[in-house]
Amino acid sequence: MKAQVKWVDQERFLGLTDSNNSVVMDADKSVKSAPSPMELILMGLGGCSSVDVIGILEKARQKVVDCHVDIQAERADAVPAVFTKIHLNFVVKGTAVKEAHVKRAVELSADKYCSVAMMLGKGGVEITHSYEIIEA
Repeated sequence: MKAQVKWVDQERFLGLTDSNNSVVMDADKSVKSAPSPMELILMGLGGCSSVDVIGILEKARQKVVDCHVDIQAERADAVPAVFTKIHLNFVVKGTAVKEAHVKRAVELSADKYCSVAMMLGKGGVEITHSYEIIEA
């Protein structure tokens, strides 16, 4: 895997991947023209975990019609302002979705499959999870 980050202007940068995708990042909090690098980490965690959860639920033949994950994070007050705690709440909407399957999917993602969560956890970030099921 390879990537490149190119300075655009001020505190804005363009990230380019070897898969020919790009994303703009902006660290200037007053402008908010793009996600900050730390926000991208949270989105990466949410994306990685969501891929796992949906894949596991599909294999369990659960009838999911929508899923999103709300993520809240706390950061250290000092520099470097690393994440100290992150909480992910999965909201799964479907028909007759069994709680046991959702619980298992979230646990497997957290404990076994999500590479982003594993990296953050090894870096000392406390990651917690919860879930809600909404009948469609």
